[in-house]
This record gives sequence, structure tokens and C-alpha cells, in this order.
Amino acid sequence: MKTLNLGLIGAGYIGHSMALAYRAVGALFPDLPPIRLAMLADANDAVATKAAQRYGFAASTGDWRTLVGDDGVDIVAIATPNHLHHDMALAALAAGKHVHCEKPLALDMREARAMADAAARAGTRTIVGYNYLHNPMIRLARRMVARGEIGRVVHFRGFHEEDYMTDPALPFSWRCERKYAGAGALADLGSHIVSFADALAGPIAELAADVATVVAERPVPGGGMRKVENEDQGQFLARFASGATGAISASRVATGRKMGLAFELVGTEGAIAFDQERLNELRVYRAKDPSGARGFATILAGPEHPDYAAFCPAPGHQIGFTDLKTLEVAHFLGAIRDGRPAEPDFATALRYEAVIDAALRSAESRAWERVER
Repeated sequence: MKTLNLGLIGAGYIGHSMALAYRAVGALFPDLPPIRLAMLADANDAVATKAAQRYGFAASTGDWRTLVGDDGVDIVAIATPNHLHHDMALAALAAGKHVHCEKPLALDMREARAMADAAARAGTRTIVGYNYLHNPMIRLARRMVARGEIGRVVHFRGFHEEDYMTDPALPFSWRCERKYAGAGALADLGSHIVSFADALAGPIAELAADVATVVAERPVPGGGMRKVENEDQGQFLARFASGATGAISASRVATGRKMGLAFELVGTEGAIAFDQERLNELRVYRAKDPSGARGFATILAGPEHPDYAAFCPAPGHQIGFTDLKTLEVAHFLGAIRDGRPAEPDFATALRYEAVIDAALRSAESRAWERVER
């Protein structure tokens, strides 16, 4: 198979995870196209050089346009703040590259539609960094739903809540500013639980939302305060295209929550529950179990579940966050190899963006809003 040359833009937290995933994927999944770490771009030459040396990239640059325009780069991975995704992705697609973009896809629906349209025209593969979707336990849950093991899905309730912005003394950052982050908690965290809802219960058709900014102002360097421009928390009632109902919430000020990404999926013949803080477990209730023996049973991740065996031959021994990123990369490389869409690609991630957009519109109108794609 042809070796694919990776160009990574950004070496912060997500860039770190992406670099590790692309380095590890070949050893874990030897049937995928080999990866060469070709070039890393960051804010300036010095930062890029240091990061490239750390992760083993052959070259570095302080200008992302140099990376995108390099004929030797086959895949452009974008691990930058939200406001940079649009221009970088459009340039990479125009250059004929496969594009791996961190979530959320874009700042708003205008940008997201432009990116999805450009991806359709380019004909190359795209993927958006919803790595939690690639958890073997989530893939098991999706198979169970598809096989009708819990009957017809009638309700989804879920949340993604963390406390990383609970402290009012935390300084103002780009995450608080609309032109750099877009929405707040709904985009950063809510998009993850929306991706679960979409994968398990289908597209959301309409919703009624409310949002709040709990910490209205934050300190800025040198003294003074600055107004926070987006929401700290948001929640909405949802009606799915299938007729199922739902309740979804997101918060970046949920005291005590570190990775509070969880859901319960209710069907006519059973239910499925998941908690990302226990990401190697899936809880399942089957209504057809004998009376007196009914209750949620815990399934531990093991080699019988998709791709777990690449990491460990024994059940219950656990995989972690960067392993999920590696599974995301493996799925993407498989899509490139096979010439099929990756999941979620730009078109699918556009659905998630449309839900967040509808939630913001609903919070403003104080009414139910259709999810417009």
C-alpha cells in the first residue's frame, strides 16, 4: 500500500493526541496504509520545530499554508482553535488533500455548509474528531440498536458536563469569544452528546432550548474584566425524525464533573446506559428477562468488541482517551484505503452543527425551532 504523508497543524492538547494516534496506528492495525509524519505547522518556526522534533515529524513550518501547499502531504490534520478550521480545511480540500479536522466543524452554519460543500466537490475523504464515537462500547450499542435488541427507540437523554470554567477567577480566553469559539458549552461539549444522540436515535428534527452564562465576566491580563460572549450551559428538549423524544444538556461550569459525558437510551424492549468516565463499560437492560431477574447488566469491553483486541487480548483491561483517538485515525485510514466515507465526515458533522444552531436560535426566540441543514 502507498504510504500516506501526514501534515499536522497545531501541537496543543488535541495536536498532541493526534500525533500520538498517527504514530501508533500502524503498529496496532498493520493492514492500514502506512503513515509518514511529514510536516508539522504551528504558530511560528520555533514552536513548530520543537514540536516536530518531539513527535518525530520530518519537517516543520511556522506557516500552515506552506504545509497545505506541499505536494508531499496527503492528509492535513487540523488541531487548532475553532475559528481557524474553515480556512484551513477549504485550502486543504482545494489542494486535493484528505482532511482530518478537530470538532466542532466550524464557528457557524455558514462556515459548516461551505466546508461540507467543498468536501463533496473535492471527492477526498474527510473526518471530524468525535473520537468518543469510535469507542468499542458505543459501536456495540449502535449494533444492538440496529439489530432491534432494545426494540424501537423512544427516548434519548444525555449530557456532557465538565467544570473546567467553574472558577470565576479563570481568565478570559478565546473560548469565551464568539469570533474565535462560536457557541460556548453547546459547541465545545454539547456537540459530543449530540453526536451520540444522532448515532443512536437518528437525526434531531426540532428542539426547544435555553442557555445561560453563569460567569458573566472574567478577568483579563493587566487588570479589569471582560464580558463572556457565549453560554456556559445549555439544554434542550428534542424530537427526533423517528418520533422519539429527547433531553440534552451541556455545561462547562458543572461543579464536580470532569468528563461527564453520559446517556440513557430507552427502547420499547430494553435500555442502554453509558458513562464516559467508565468508558470501558456498557450497561444494558432487557425487558424480556425473567421476572425477578431484570436489571441493568454491565458489559465490560473485551476482544469480542470491535477493535479492542488491537490493544489488549483480555476483557476488562481497559483502553483510554488517546486509544479512542487512535481508533478514530484507524477508521479514517480505512476509509481512505477503501474509498468510502469516514464517519463522521463533514456532511455528517454538519448535522451536529445544525442542531447547535437550532438550539441557539430557540434560546433567542423562546420557541421550538426546526433543525435546518
